Amino acid sequence: MATARRHQPSSARARSRGSGTVRRVVSLVPSLTEAVAATGPELLVGATDWCSHPPGLDVARVRGTKNPDLERIEALRPELVVANEEENRPADIAALRGAGIGVLVTEIRTLPQAFAELDRVLTTGCGLPRPAWLDEAEDSWSALRPAVDATAVVPVWRRPWMVLGRDTFAGDLLARLGVRNAYAGHAERYPRAGIGELNEPGRADLVVLPDEPYRFTAGDGPEAFPGLPAALVSGRHLTWYGPSLTEAPAVLGAALAAALSGPPP
Repeated sequence: MATARRHQPSSARARSRGSGTVRRVVSLVPSLTEAVAATGPELLVGATDWCSHPPGLDVARVRGTKNPDLERIEALRPELVVANEEENRPADIAALRGAGIGVLVTEIRTLPQAFAELDRVLTTGCGLPRPAWLDEAEDSWSALRPAVDATAVVPVWRRPWMVLGRDTFAGDLLARLGVRNAYAGHAERYPRAGIGELNEPGRADLVVLPDEPYRFTAGDGPEAFPGLPAALVSGRHLTWYGPSLTEAPAVLGAALAAALSGPPP
């Protein structure tokens, strides 16, 4: 299990809890955008083009997670930029820090890390009170009982096929719901695998198809796994760490159970 690296904001403009000096925040991660917007919406001045929640979010857009508009971000004069070690590039983070902007970088590969890092972003980074939704999310998962008992392959991309491997946040959530990842022991975190390999007899008894980062749908994905029941799940509930974690156990559990209880494929 990975241990969260405590990346501290590099600028004196990024203050600790209760200082009241952080007034402008840019988020480079969709789930962190939702978390900040749900807790201190007045702080958020910029977000990526992929930041879709909360609906109607009205802030400056700074392109994508992998190609942020650094000049646009600097022009927004943030005291703090929140980022993630997996979603954002080290070169972009270094450039922002070089411009004197405080950057808080999260590492989230397990559910406990998600809770700890969300608290750090919101309270230590943004100087906000710990939100009630974060406590509700922790309670939802602590009271969880596995929804299913199954081994699954979990594609996250198509053309080429890529699946969840070792040490991923989504894999940890699925494990808590009773899903054993067929590739959890792979050396890579997101290995490529041919469709023939993924369909090998005995490899899995379920395929889990999220709608992001690749948008799997009823007509695009299940047909590639004719021998397996397919659970089409919300990527926001499976891969985002934020307010969606409150309802994720129920939403994901229902989708998994429905797939396994339906008629044979």
